Amino acid sequence: MGILIKKISNLFIGYIVIATLTGCGAYYSSRFPKIGLASVRDQEIINEKKVIKTPLARDIKETLPEEETETFKVHEPAGNITLSQVLTLVLMKNPVLSVFSKEIRAREAEIIQAGLLPNPELHFDSEDLANDRLRQFGDGPQIISSLSQVILLGGKRMKRVIAANLTRDLATWDYEVQRMNVLTQTSKNFTAMLNAQEKLDLAKQLMKLAEQVVYVVSKRVERGKTSPVEETKARVALSSVQVELIQAAQEFHAAKKRLAVLWGSTEPKFERAIGQLREISPIPSLEQLTQLIHQNPDLARWTTELAQRKAIVDLEKSEAIPDITVSIGDVLYPGPGDGNPSTNANGLAAGISIPLPVFNRNQGDILAAHHRLAKAKEAQYAARVQIVSDLSTAYQELASARAEAIILNTQTVPGAQSAFDAATRGFRLGKFDFLSVLNAQQTLFDSKAKYLQALTEYHQSIAEVERLIGDRLEVAIHL
Repeated sequence: MGILIKKISNLFIGYIVIATLTGCGAYYSSRFPKIGLASVRDQEIINEKKVIKTPLARDIKETLPEEETETFKVHEPAGNITLSQVLTLVLMKNPVLSVFSKEIRAREAEIIQAGLLPNPELHFDSEDLANDRLRQFGDGPQIISSLSQVILLGGKRMKRVIAANLTRDLATWDYEVQRMNVLTQTSKNFTAMLNAQEKLDLAKQLMKLAEQVVYVVSKRVERGKTSPVEETKARVALSSVQVELIQAAQEFHAAKKRLAVLWGSTEPKFERAIGQLREISPIPSLEQLTQLIHQNPDLARWTTELAQRKAIVDLEKSEAIPDITVSIGDVLYPGPGDGNPSTNANGLAAGISIPLPVFNRNQGDILAAHHRLAKAKEAQYAARVQIVSDLSTAYQELASARAEAIILNTQTVPGAQSAFDAATRGFRLGKFDFLSVLNAQQTLFDSKAKYLQALTEYHQSIAEVERLIGDRLEVAIHL
């Protein structure tokens, strides 16, 4: 028993020495955050302002009332719904964002793994087994118990943690990109919902007008002032309006589902969306907008991407430095004679293993890391060119939709309304035939529908431009 205690004590002392050497050889920089499970964040924590990188996403987060976040966190909304309520639901419950948040948690776990030390190894060796001839002291089976530990050189552990932290930051940027995409799509779908509502209301108004026309025509037929053929035409027009009303109702329900699916709902319970579809504001110039593209997360992420690629280059260079393995242990020498344990002796064993970098100096991985760094620089430039091109296209669509909406609102729709009113009055007085009324009615409906579509394209273009600059249009106007 005394020999066993002595061997365990020697091994314990040896492990303390090895652990001390390992700690010195694998210094961990205090510039980086502590590694632990407490650093793992879920989707709600990721949505907090301190980790939101894009000004537009931060502005949206700040405009959401706190009470709405609590109210709509679990329950499906009913009745009327506003854009702020929709954004709250989407940020909290969007299934795509939930997937990306889990990836961030996985990257946090990789930081933990990157900071861990190699495990020590326990060795048991025996020599001169089954030796029945040598009977001198030290002859016979010798038992060696030792502990070995790999000592990381070249700052590998620190560099792995640095690379893992930057990889985690890239996952955060990926989440930010996806969050901006989801918020932009939410704004577009909400605008489409408002458009579907307005078209449904317009179809109902047209239905009432068609019914009134049928009533007027039927009365004129009863009085003998109009041919029965005119009444037939009026009822055919009414049936066409009924079809358009059915189509508008179907599109309304489809728009509701497209909006609700963004917060993971398949059976929306809300009735209407409340928003300002007819609001038109001044827009900044393309030059002003271009000054803000650096805030676009698709472009801003490349700063972190380049830092991560450089960190991988440093890591691969450190991998070229061989790690040493040190060991320390106890050797049990058998005593002479019949193997009485009291005659045994113990000795201290120590060793060191140093790989010789003759063939593999990690030169292939170092070269690959340099090429990937160069590739990242080219990709950053390509991303900027693509964003500038996309912004130019989106801006032209925005300006065109805005101009079209203004013309339709100030000229086309009022003119069509005036022509329809005049045709209706003239038909009642017998000055116009029924075909003039039908034509005026269809023109009015088409002009209002075009106006609603222009408004929809205008607001959806705003959402796309704000996605590309990562901020509100109002910010660009004041540059």
